[in-house]
Amino acid sequence: MKLKDSQTYQNLAKAYVAECSARARYEFCEYGFRYNGYEAIATLIDKIAYQEFNHARMLYMKIQDSEMKQVDNIDFCSSLPFKEKWDLLNNLKLLSEDELDEAKAYLEFSKVAEEEGFEEVAKLFTMIREVEIRHAKVFQELYSQMKDKKLYKKAKEVAWVCPACGYVSFDKEAWQECPLCQAKQGYCEVVLPADLYF
Repeated sequence: MKLKDSQTYQNLAKAYVAECSARARYEFCEYGFRYNGYEAIATLIDKIAYQEFNHARMLYMKIQDSEMKQVDNIDFCSSLPFKEKWDLLNNLKLLSEDELDEAKAYLEFSKVAEEEGFEEVAKLFTMIREVEIRHAKVFQELYSQMKDKKLYKKAKEVAWVCPACGYVSFDKEAWQECPLCQAKQGYCEVVLPADLYF
C-alpha cells in the first residue's frame, strides 16, 4: 500500500494539525502567565510549545517524504479542543487533559500504522506519544503546585534560582524579590520533581 492511499497518511495530517493547534494554545497560555508575572511557568510552557512545533515539523516531513512529488492538499475531518480561557490555574489542568487526549490518539495512530505496514511512522507516533504523556505530567504538576500554593514553598530546602541574574538561595521558600537583581518571585525557577525536568 502506498502511504498516500492509507489511513496513516490521514492520521499524519490530523496529528500535524493537532500539534500546530496545541502550540498556538500553549502560546496563548504562556502569554497569560507571563502577563500575570509568572515568568518561570511561562518559560516552561514556551519550551513545551517549541517541542510541539518540532512534533509538527517531524510529521510534516513524513507527509512531504511520501511518494508524491508535491502535496497540495489533504482533505480530512478532525476535531480540536477550544477549552482554555483566561483562568491560569484551570488552563494548566486543561492543558494536561489535552496532552492525554493526544496521547490516546497517537496510540491509535501507531496501531493503524503498524497494521498498514508503516513501521517508521508507527515509531514516530509512539515516540511523540511518550513526550505528550510527559507534557501532561508537567502540566499536572504545575497545576497541583499552583493550586496547593506550593510553587514557591517546599517541605525541605531546595535551590531557588533566579534565571535573570543567576542568584541561588537554599531555603524552604523562594524569595519574594531576588536579593541581587530585584526580579519578582514569578521569575524564580519552579522546582519540579527530578523525573519531570526537561
